Amino acid sequence: MTDTIPWSQELHTLDQRFGQAVAVDDGHTQLSFAALNRRAHALACALQAQGVGAGDYVGIYLPNGCAAVWADYGVTISGACLVHLNAAYTREEIMWAQQLTPMRHIITDRALAPTLADLGAALVLCEDIVPLDSPPVLPAVNATDPGRVIFSSGTTGKPKALLYDQGRRWLAAVMLRAVLPFTPGPGSRVLLMTPYVHGASMQARAWLDHGGTAVLLNGVEREAAGRELRSGALDAIFAPPTVLAKLAASFEGEQFSSVRCVFTGTQTLTPGLYAKARAMFGPTVRITYGKSENVNPITVLDPQATQACFDAAPAEGACLGWPAPGVQLRINDQGEIELRSRHMYIGHIDQEGFHAPPADGWHRTGDLGRIDEQGRLWLLGRMADVIKSGGYKIYPDEIEAALAGMPDCGDICVVALPSDYWGEVIIAVAEHADPAWQEAAQRRVAELARYKHPRAHIAVAALPRNPQGKISRRAVRDLVLSTHTLIDGPYPSVQAR
Repeated sequence: MTDTIPWSQELHTLDQRFGQAVAVDDGHTQLSFAALNRRAHALACALQAQGVGAGDYVGIYLPNGCAAVWADYGVTISGACLVHLNAAYTREEIMWAQQLTPMRHIITDRALAPTLADLGAALVLCEDIVPLDSPPVLPAVNATDPGRVIFSSGTTGKPKALLYDQGRRWLAAVMLRAVLPFTPGPGSRVLLMTPYVHGASMQARAWLDHGGTAVLLNGVEREAAGRELRSGALDAIFAPPTVLAKLAASFEGEQFSSVRCVFTGTQTLTPGLYAKARAMFGPTVRITYGKSENVNPITVLDPQATQACFDAAPAEGACLGWPAPGVQLRINDQGEIELRSRHMYIGHIDQEGFHAPPADGWHRTGDLGRIDEQGRLWLLGRMADVIKSGGYKIYPDEIEAALAGMPDCGDICVVALPSDYWGEVIIAVAEHADPAWQEAAQRRVAELARYKHPRAHIAVAALPRNPQGKISRRAVRDLVLSTHTLIDGPYPSVQAR
């Protein structure tokens, strides 16, 4: 018996169950389940009519909005392999994606189409897709066929294409639904403000699969977000720390008690930011751990456990919670987190070709961690980020945690510059910083061992970030090297060029 995934039938079922109920609301237009079904199948049939089939790469290059959702479903039910392209990608980044995963077609709109000209892919404009009055039920797809490509963040080099087959993509969706803190239903709304091509797409599907509504905004749109938050109809928010920080700044002093859960992850949540989130939403913050190589859920820390962690005495690292069902975790001899699960990727593609995971299935994450006596995973930092200075190994995350949340200062990134005398010299780089931030920073790190103290402090207008909004430590280091010179020796300093 061939293992198949009935993507088309599942979407028809949602249409039959929920029909005219709102599936997607992007703050400007709404899309019902019936319209989602008609538009997605129209796209799928159009792709198949152009010869697209199993294993063919089809890209989606669209901003957040209703079209991004039905295009996602349409490519999926066609049987092609969906290649998510962040709408923030430049032409050069898309050319790199095309080199790794040659796309026969790219779904886009008229506004973005010029960026994609002459890349070797046929463009399908979403404005040209006419909804079908009676969409057919398309054949189920083979579970082992390529199903989805996610690009790594590229923080340590050029992005890799991470490949999931159809079966693992389907199972990941099942797993995410299984660990939801409550079951959404018709009328239940989740607010999504991060790029749909990343975690927002999975969270949206989890809500839609239960008849709920995904409120998909194109970023943290203050007016639209405020309208949702104040409506009292919002059940949940997907808000990584960068989004939480923007919400806290935009709605300082307001409380939104109707929100039952704030889903967060992708990067460490600082005590200061947790306190702000708790003041806004109550003890509703839930932390998860996910990787591009193994999408959520890997671990889960429910709101009550999250509150207990932040109320307890400070501990080494950031608590990420307990393993999700089917996920195995271990710490290797180098202190690195390794994992394996049934819904992890099947391999990655780089300039040298396709690379399958190790035969035993254990993926080395590159993250440093520990597992406590309660079985919870704690994140200590990235192996590639560990600073070696004066014979010591230093985690920049620990220093950043001490510096987080300073008044009159934006985000802070800790990097290291090569030094003949020390091996590496610790530098703290801040954005939007008050002139007196250096003195405040020195007071903040006073409780850390002296060898962990930054030797220099640099203020910049903005810290470089990748398309996912994460600070790129490598790019920050390159920025410092291009604008400053290290004065080496026993008492190092930096000098602006």
